[in-house]
Amino acid sequence: MRRRTRTRGGVTRTVLSAAVAAVLAAGCAAGPGADDGRGPGPAPRPSGASETGATTGPTGATGAASSPGTTSTPQARTGSPLAVKIDNAPAARPQTGLEAADVVYVEPVEGGLSRLMALYATRLPEKAGPVRSARESDLELLRQFDRPTLAFSGAQRKLLPKIEAAPLRAEQPDGSSGAFVRESGRSAPHNLYLRPGRLLDAAPGAAALTTGFAYGAAPSGGRVEKARTVRYPAARFTFTWSEARGRWLVGMDGTPSVEPDGRRAAPATVVVQYVKVRESRFRDFRGSNSPYVETVGTGRAEVLRDGRAYAAGWKRGSATDGTAFTGADGSPVRFAEGPVWVVFAQAG
Repeated sequence: MRRRTRTRGGVTRTVLSAAVAAVLAAGCAAGPGADDGRGPGPAPRPSGASETGATTGPTGATGAASSPGTTSTPQARTGSPLAVKIDNAPAARPQTGLEAADVVYVEPVEGGLSRLMALYATRLPEKAGPVRSARESDLELLRQFDRPTLAFSGAQRKLLPKIEAAPLRAEQPDGSSGAFVRESGRSAPHNLYLRPGRLLDAAPGAAALTTGFAYGAAPSGGRVEKARTVRYPAARFTFTWSEARGRWLVGMDGTPSVEPDGRRAAPATVVVQYVKVRESRFRDFRGSNSPYVETVGTGRAEVLRDGRAYAAGWKRGSATDGTAFTGADGSPVRFAEGPVWVVFAQAG
């Protein structure tokens, strides 16, 4: 089944990858009761069904919306996706819920480490986490969606008013939803999990993924790529092509990324997006500056699919747009059907 480019209000959108240099190897660890030493977030907006937006859902030849990498019924439903900030420190592994995400964004944070943002639209996992704190660049990244729900735990105090003012539904552990739980067997802050079904009545459907990604037949050309590693100062990600599964198997710091139940994180497409990473106006509680990933603009990228790598350019005109990925001839570089991982890497 071919899928047309996901759009919002007639405008294409998307995003991708970057890295950053920083200071401490402990990253953003904090003690119990606080995430990264940041204050409590803004008061959560009312729980319930997510708001419906004016999005155009991806359709196949029959006109029915298709759902990437999911077993849910492909119906033309619009709505707001769920974004969950997920810890990626070694103590947080194995993570839960990454296998069910439609899109996973890999972001640089303090100390040269990384943080993940998992995006859910076609299905909701029973549990996702460990949940961690938000960053300023998350707000720009999420503007491409129609009032998404952002589940996170804490943020830098001066950032909280910006989160409150952003066009999204902020959900934190201090809310009344009962969606967040602390699990025994792990130390804080790596033990906080989200139960998405307590925030959303149902998955909103593929039409909520207004990323700008185009899906379909593989581009011509490219080169054979059996494995690709993206390095941050204190973290690395390796994507190894599995011919048997037709997917890229994810490894983090040399260890396979496996769910607690044994399922392997395995996207159909991996995008390495080269972006500008600069200092933000915010610092963590240790004084380390939080990097800001600029996902609006233009740059180069590499799209990995079907065991091959394709050079691409990316363009995102404004924060409310998705990202377009095109080849040298200007035609879309289409992704394989299924989950996508976008790794933000520092532009050279």
